[in-house]
Amino acid sequence: VTMRTKQMRHVCVLLPNKQHLDCSVRMRARGQEVMKTVLRSLGVGDLQVFGLALLRDNEYLFLDLEQKLRKYFGKTWSRNSLKVSFSLVKFYLENGLLILSSKVQQLYYWELRQKVLQSQDHQQEALLFQLAASALQAEVGDLERGEGAEDEGGDEKKERVQYFLPEDYFPPWLINHRGRNFLLQHSPVLHGELRGTPRSRAILQFIKEASSLQDAALTFYRMKQVRLLPYFTSTLPLYSLFIFPLQGSRFEIAAVDSKLVYYTHSAFHSKHILKHLSDSHRFYVNSKDAACYIQQLEDMQIIFVLTLMAEVESEEAFVDDPAEVTWLAEFLYGASVDGPLQLPSSTWAGVCYNQHQRNYLHRVCVCRVILCIM
Repeated sequence: VTMRTKQMRHVCVLLPNKQHLDCSVRMRARGQEVMKTVLRSLGVGDLQVFGLALLRDNEYLFLDLEQKLRKYFGKTWSRNSLKVSFSLVKFYLENGLLILSSKVQQLYYWELRQKVLQSQDHQQEALLFQLAASALQAEVGDLERGEGAEDEGGDEKKERVQYFLPEDYFPPWLINHRGRNFLLQHSPVLHGELRGTPRSRAILQFIKEASSLQDAALTFYRMKQVRLLPYFTSTLPLYSLFIFPLQGSRFEIAAVDSKLVYYTHSAFHSKHILKHLSDSHRFYVNSKDAACYIQQLEDMQIIFVLTLMAEVESEEAFVDDPAEVTWLAEFLYGASVDGPLQLPSSTWAGVCYNQHQRNYLHRVCVCRVILCIM
């Protein structure tokens, strides 16, 4: 037992929700063993959009799960000390419905929450307020009526207004720009407008809105153009690019009529960045059809709701005056104004059939959306 214990290594995996998982693996373990332990601990079959990452030279690099862990931890792997890894989003999505597990959805949400707090997108103040409202609905739930309102009365007023901390929902620059009191005054109004929205729906709404920020749903890598120049942050789009074979830390990207040459920390960094780009491209190609299908379902639901609202408004225009109903029946079908309202069976059959078709379409649209959410 003692010999076997010496051959085991302990890896701590930090999750986006600040939870940590302790994994015990063999000396010759590969990244897959840690991933399997994480899946087993979370009770899910696939993390889909997540990968295991390591902090190297103050930068996160995603592990190749086929490689041995010794390759990433170096000499420290031989020592029986705690090793730290991170479970981070590897592939970002615009629609959370593509994530099948609700647990993985929540982890994805928590990482985006941290990204939003670090956002420097100064042109999207309104969106940041809406994101804060969605986050409050997802975490706090429905705002109680009167909560967050400015009532008279000293301490009671202070307690009711501050049911959240601005630092937990807004980037520091926005707090400095608008002030805490402004955020505490106006955020509850937007939060209150989401009353009745389920927490799961609020999470999906947050995920979709966060993708509109310029610096939230992105992975950043630090590179330099000339070897002696300071580092700068660069985002690498995945379309219309040709990535050339690596030459040490040299990293070449060719677009249609131009070529960009960068240098990373090392050949190790370049290799893993290239693999991340390749994996991302493969992931987006494979999920393209599912993303289009979900978008079509959402468009169908929107069209259906708008059509239904238009029909309701049209029907209401005809029954504003109940007296007109009997007059219309007499005019069209010869029914007596003084007698009971009787319409031909064919008319009732048509009305019932249309209503049945409408209800059926409603059930189909809603069920498909719900099945996609689950």
